[in-house]
Order: sequence, then C-alpha cells, then structure tokens
Amino acid sequence: MATRPPTAPTVDVLDERLRPLLDPDALLHHLADGCTWAEGPVYLQDDDVLLWSDVGSNRRMRLDVPSGRVTVAEQPANFCNGHTLDGQGCVVACEHGTRSVVRLAADGSRAVVADRFEGRRFNSPNDVVVARDGAVWFTDPTYGIDSDAEGQKSESEIGSSNVYRVDGRTGEVTAEVTDMVCPNGLAFSVDESSLYVSDTGVSHVEHGPRHLRRFDVAGDRVDGGGEVVATCPEGVFDGFRVDAAGRIWASGLQGVHCYLPDGTLLGTIRLPEVCANVVFGGGDRRTLYMTANTSLYALDLGVGGIPVG
Repeated sequence: MATRPPTAPTVDVLDERLRPLLDPDALLHHLADGCTWAEGPVYLQDDDVLLWSDVGSNRRMRLDVPSGRVTVAEQPANFCNGHTLDGQGCVVACEHGTRSVVRLAADGSRAVVADRFEGRRFNSPNDVVVARDGAVWFTDPTYGIDSDAEGQKSESEIGSSNVYRVDGRTGEVTAEVTDMVCPNGLAFSVDESSLYVSDTGVSHVEHGPRHLRRFDVAGDRVDGGGEVVATCPEGVFDGFRVDAAGRIWASGLQGVHCYLPDGTLLGTIRLPEVCANVVFGGGDRRTLYMTANTSLYALDLGVGGIPVG
C-alpha cells in the first residue's frame, strides 16, 4: 500500500489553548491507502501494532508501527467496524456482518459478547468502548443493514437505533440511550461520569442530527443528561476519542476537531480526506492515528489520550 511523503499539517487554530496541544515539529504522516472506507482504529501497545477496519472491503488491516509494514490481518472480517480493548487486552470488535459485538483473544479464539436485545438481532453494531467495570457499551445504527455495501441488506428487527450496555459479569444487555436517530461514535469522559455519543442521523432524516451529546452516567447506567455539546462544523461527527485532560478529538468532513468538554471548539486538524475515526497510540499515547476514507494518517501531539483497556 503506497504512502506519501510526510507534510506539515494544516491546522485551523480558533482558540490559543490549542497550541500547547500540538507538537510544532510534528509532520502529518500518510501510512496507508487503498481502503474503501477506513474506520475503527485500535492501538495494541504491547505489540506496537495498529488495527483498523476497511469496512467496504470486508477486511481488518494491520500496521506494524516500528517497520511501517501494512498487511491484511483478516479477510473476510464480517464487515468489522469499531474496535477497542478490554481490561485483559483482548480486542473487542463491532461486526456488521454478524450483527454482533465480539471479543478476539490473542490466541485467535472468538467469543460473542452480544448479538441480541430481548431476543431480536441488533441492527449493525458500529462503535464500542469498555468501561473500567468491564461493561461493554456500543452503538447500533442501521448502516450495515441499509444496503449490501457495508454488510447485508436487512430489515431492522428492533425498529430503532440505540446505545447498549453489556454487563461485564452477567452479560445482561440494556438499552441505555433510545432517543437518537443514528448513534455512531462514543467515548467516556476521563472519570467515566459522562458518556459522549455522536448522532449522524442527518444521513437518514432531512435536516437530522449531526451533533455530539453528553449523557450522565451514575453507577452502571445512564442517569440523565443528553444535552448537545457540539454540532459538526461541516458534515458529521463519526468516531472520536478523549485525551487525558478531557478534551474531545472528533472526526469529521474537514478532519479532526478538538473540543473542550464544554463544547468550545479549539481548532481543526485538516486532512485531505473525510475522517471517520481516531485513536491515540504510541508508548506515551501522543500519536493521533486517523482513519480517513481511503487512508490511514498519523500526527504526533503534545498531549496524550486516555489509556484503553
């Protein structure tokens, strides 16, 4: 997979508080191309490896960071999308093809985390996070069943698109957010008292949502909140991550937007392609990996992300 020479990043600084978060000497690296729709990056620190999804090509990709070598880790890959790590270091993946969330262990074994709610199959799990208590939270829009492009065209058995929680001890599945059109990316605040969720419902409803909402989390349940934190300047927020100080780094049509927790937009890292998702990687978690349309990009920052898993 061809790469391009590194370039100086284009950054729109709207608030001077963004500047200390950037590495002034860092270059924007193009690490891979040739994808149909690059999504769902996850960084495996012990192996110094990045995995991501090429959803439209039904494959999981692998970057060996030290060598820069890019390979196909798995194909077909059940139209995998979002990935994260659990507390044991296992990869947790959303699969459009099986309409489920699965756990992939280092020895190659595969276990279903959840594939149904109240006896009905999910739509097409999209993005996923694991809380400190081991609970798996994920979004379930219909993108993987709307057509055969990212899964298999099917009718929704549930009839709505929700955010679910799978209890880490009992496996009980609960619908925690049920008032969104197309819940998409999600991430916890640093202390896990808030859950951020993007709604890309404008893809299904004229003048529909393209914003980021914040929900209060008390104990193991959503307990209020739901206010809009930010509306995407152009296009929609897809996947996003939170850094160690609680700032939100959200993908969008223009690239990656950096927000304070109160919704103040500090600025935008511009990319030449539509950004779908991001993850912090590297030993200090200061490298921002960005999946964008056909490509994978990376940029070193002056701030680190929250450890995953």
